Amino acid sequence: MSQQSAYLYLLSPSRPDLAETSTPEEQSIIGEHFAYLQQLLAEDKLVLAGRTMDFDPIGLCIFYADSPEQAQEIANNDPAVVKGVMTVTVRPYGIALLKGRD
Repeated sequence: MSQQSAYLYLLSPSRPDLAETSTPEEQSIIGEHFAYLQQLLAEDKLVLAGRTMDFDPIGLCIFYADSPEQAQEIANNDPAVVKGVMTVTVRPYGIALLKGRD
């Protein structure tokens, strides 16, 4: 297996008021998104995931992949992206400091 690198994917809601006015279908998709992130965590690919808690939320995931192409594939396969609830941007990411790591 090749050396894994860290990547960042940023998620933006497909509409500004999604957090406050999500439909039952959108809530279900967000549940699928959360389960997808849990799967990445179980596979030891996910470093962290979360979202901002203000008026203009964005989601942030830092994860490992073998290549830029695999990183983009992981982000594009997020159910929230596949089903159009969120848009995604993927960027290489350098982890400089991490609690528990020398």
